[in-house]
Amino acid sequence: MATVNWPDPSRRSLIGSRTPRLDGPQKTSGAAKYSYDINRPNMLHAKILFSPHALASVTAVDTSAVETMAGVVGVYVEKDKKTGEFAKVTYAGEIIAAVAAETEEIAQEALGKFKVTYSDIGEPQMIDRDPAKASGRDQGKEEGLTDEAMKTADKVVEGYYGLPCITHCCLEAHGQVSEFKDGELSVWPSTQNVSGFAGAFTSELEISADKVHVDTQYMGGGFGSKFAADKWGVICAKMSKQTGRPVKLMLERSQDQMIAGHRPSTYGKVKIGVKNDGTIVAWDSDVWGSAGMQTFRMPPVPYVFTKIPAYRTKGRGILTNRGLIRAWRGPNHPQAALVTMCALEDAAAAIGMDPIAFFKKNLALTDRAEEYAEQIDKAAELIKWSERWHPRGDKAAGPIKRGVGLSIHTWGGAGHPSQCGVTINPDGSVVSRLGTQDLGTGTRTVCAIVLADTLGIGLDQVRVEIGKNSLPVSGGSGGSTTVGGVSASSRDAGTNALNMLLAKVAPQMGVDAGKLEAWQGKIQEVGNPSNSVSWKDACAMLGNMPISAQGNNPNAAGVKLTSAGVGGCQMAAVAVDVETGVVTMEHYVSVQDSGIVINNKTADSQLYGGAIMGITYALFEEAIYDPATGTMLNPDFEFYRLAGIGDIGTLTAHFMGGEKYESRGVIGLGEPAVLSQGAAISNAVANAIGVRVPELPLTPDRVLNALMEA
Repeated sequence: MATVNWPDPSRRSLIGSRTPRLDGPQKTSGAAKYSYDINRPNMLHAKILFSPHALASVTAVDTSAVETMAGVVGVYVEKDKKTGEFAKVTYAGEIIAAVAAETEEIAQEALGKFKVTYSDIGEPQMIDRDPAKASGRDQGKEEGLTDEAMKTADKVVEGYYGLPCITHCCLEAHGQVSEFKDGELSVWPSTQNVSGFAGAFTSELEISADKVHVDTQYMGGGFGSKFAADKWGVICAKMSKQTGRPVKLMLERSQDQMIAGHRPSTYGKVKIGVKNDGTIVAWDSDVWGSAGMQTFRMPPVPYVFTKIPAYRTKGRGILTNRGLIRAWRGPNHPQAALVTMCALEDAAAAIGMDPIAFFKKNLALTDRAEEYAEQIDKAAELIKWSERWHPRGDKAAGPIKRGVGLSIHTWGGAGHPSQCGVTINPDGSVVSRLGTQDLGTGTRTVCAIVLADTLGIGLDQVRVEIGKNSLPVSGGSGGSTTVGGVSASSRDAGTNALNMLLAKVAPQMGVDAGKLEAWQGKIQEVGNPSNSVSWKDACAMLGNMPISAQGNNPNAAGVKLTSAGVGGCQMAAVAVDVETGVVTMEHYVSVQDSGIVINNKTADSQLYGGAIMGITYALFEEAIYDPATGTMLNPDFEFYRLAGIGDIGTLTAHFMGGEKYESRGVIGLGEPAVLSQGAAISNAVANAIGVRVPELPLTPDRVLNALMEA
């Protein structure tokens, strides 16, 4: 009988291949339907009214002029469900009311008819760089005698590092289409949590979860901000129930940038004690930042180098009147990498040591020294570190200075709980069903590859159904858990279905089912391939009775389809014009451990995409607020700068392979791809110009200021 464990490399036909996304033709032709593209019969269009104030109380909302407007069908006012009071405003963009109308234009015009009375309008708190404004419990700790250990250092190096609040910038804004009919709710949301999305509506609409039908076949980015239905999703569903008609409510770009998800800011001061040979003896850091009005979680510093014998950390939050803080592709790790890896490169520079030698000298302070050493060496080879690196400050003539920098990182990435159903039909076709979602990263394709490889057949014989909460439950796409979870459940369900088929055909092949295997479109006897039948003929033996089997993400003894814990190394090569302050990316290298790679093509794409996102937050991204009003000043894609094709330079992706890495099964990749860019690029700029630019993004003004201050 077939076993559920991953096959060895010689018995993999599709796993590890370079397979194009199966839904590529649908997306490139426009056939793929996103939430924006869903148009139900007799559908209304809804728009949100939000507060222009960042700190205020709503005392009255007059809707009379809206309700009498031609074309307006439904009106909603946000109130506290328990108290019935109007919303308390804590950030600009807070939802006050909504309107549903026959057209978008009417709905937009109707927003101007609301008369909202505000009181207690106050000056918001928006400054998050000043540690004096920090409040709340200190989240730090101390191990060892830090002050005494610091005294043993040959050199004590101090630095300041920071990165601002940024937004999620999903290409498809948040929102959904809702249709409440006959006591049941159908929703077509842009979500990364299909199986878990329905819960938000049960109490609000007073219906059971089995009456909520979720359908997300395609969605345009989430990055951690699209797990919940959110207030706007619930409003959309309520307005459908209120009006008795389908309603589409998608946030405007400005609203999406302001309220649909931010990554917390982080700033920190670090003191490192080192010996002249590069040995780290002590670490002392004070970190602060803002998660809006939510609790600030201190980034895990010192990052990766968690075994420094003596260290003290301090972390505090600053409350600011900003929109919602959401997990942003590796929560707190980009911040931790910046603070830690920049401090380490500064320490290496202070003692005149090549950062690679410095990092490798201290890898015993990490949890995977051997793997990090291999990854650093590979990245150095790919970026030609030995040719490009120099002591800080490029002495070449002219205004263009070049440099390289590095960072290492870690992530968990174990597969989430996932269930899968597989049906083998008598005509040889196979269907798998999972309540997962494809964020655009190729989840459909991964499921198909695993199932086809398990059954020894081609991708054209497999159909993967996802995107509906009526399908077997699978986890949300967060924490880099999706590929591990869905590949494991697909493998388990496929193996179970295959064993049922082998048991069916074994008597007719005159051999015990335990001695049969599926390989290259046939069912054959192990060691005797001449005793075989084609896949199609084997399935025909089922008569009129398809085979159906269930599977999950198994966690049994001897089965290791997915596990947690990876490392990676990233290096950047930059050119800096010291007359203009412009930083230009020349080459970015991502070397990553991800266990078994199911699809090398889409895995490379993950590293490329992560590099682009990281280059963007390192060089361009910053959510800028008016300190007097709390209004976001750049809630768009014009003044909220993102990297374009000319900004990213050459990208190189490499996965660590071999038994040591692959023996742990499939491990997630989404987060690790985007953790180190801020640190690596900042370090490269410091190497190029000889001074540290302390804060991201590395904009021309910040580069020039650092040069002038030096």
